[in-house]
Amino acid sequence: MAAGPLMLDLEGTALTNDERELLLQSPVGGVIFFSRNIRCREQFTALSAEVSTLRPELLLAIDQEGGRVQRLREGYTRLPAMQTLGRLLVEDEQRGAALLRNSGWLLAAEVIASGLDFSFAPVLDLDSHHCEVIADRSFSFDPKITSVAAGLFIEGMAEAGMAATGKHFPGHGGVTADSHLEIPYDARSLEQLHKKDLIPFQALAPQLQGIMPAHIVFPEVDDKAVGFSSRWLQRILRQELAFNGVIFSDDLSMKGADQMGTYAEKAAAALTAGCDMVLVCNNRKGALEVLDFLETSSQVYETTRLATMKAQQRWQWAELENDPRWLATREALAALN
Repeated sequence: MAAGPLMLDLEGTALTNDERELLLQSPVGGVIFFSRNIRCREQFTALSAEVSTLRPELLLAIDQEGGRVQRLREGYTRLPAMQTLGRLLVEDEQRGAALLRNSGWLLAAEVIASGLDFSFAPVLDLDSHHCEVIADRSFSFDPKITSVAAGLFIEGMAEAGMAATGKHFPGHGGVTADSHLEIPYDARSLEQLHKKDLIPFQALAPQLQGIMPAHIVFPEVDDKAVGFSSRWLQRILRQELAFNGVIFSDDLSMKGADQMGTYAEKAAAALTAGCDMVLVCNNRKGALEVLDFLETSSQVYETTRLATMKAQQRWQWAELENDPRWLATREALAALN
């Protein structure tokens, strides 16, 4: 059974019977895990293994960026905010470049060793403190520094066998509003965005296997939020930036997505605009609504790209904990912190 275009979440630290049934439905193509699913490393690795055994084709994902967005904590390396690594690159180019690449490798290896395929990383938004929800999650406010720093981090991820997902296209750092809580509007033109926020996405498009668009409206470009706009996803991202990878919607439960209506309407709009997979998190009723829509829709959604997001290498914790690179990187990060 091929993976479908819906990614959803689980309620707790163990699968329920209802969730086992849910994951067997053909429109479901992935699971995203949150902190509530993780009690400890051993328990979580067993949970991800059970999900994979149930349906090996499912994409298993998590938000593991470092800093304040790090779901895997107990038994895992504590990663700094990416802005810390971006600053180090400026202060000490050789040391910063090595630690960026090694941090990307370590993050990816630990996530894969836990039975997952990928983390939704890295953040390519440009910010320092303007947008509270982004801030130090960004490598830098400077597009050139961000492009170099994120490129090194992606190289490390690839060395560990993980696909990289750049977010939040075309950039969330220019607004103060949090798209989790409201619909942000950015008045800049496409020309202005090309001169700044779009630079990292354009520079790194060949290295990215996935991109996640922002729930932001740019009225000068389109009256729809980016993830529901065929102009943004098809004309700009696919054609102008020549991106051929997977487009993931941001969470359809976020207030920034409410512009499009019900969960079924949001999913239909995102998939029609060009998303390959839609995420519905922290709202089982909404996920079931999207599932019902996909099961009854006459539209066939192409999902062949999704397989490129599967981990290309499988790490074991026993192997990782004896790896000189893992040990040295942990030591370097501890010194940095």
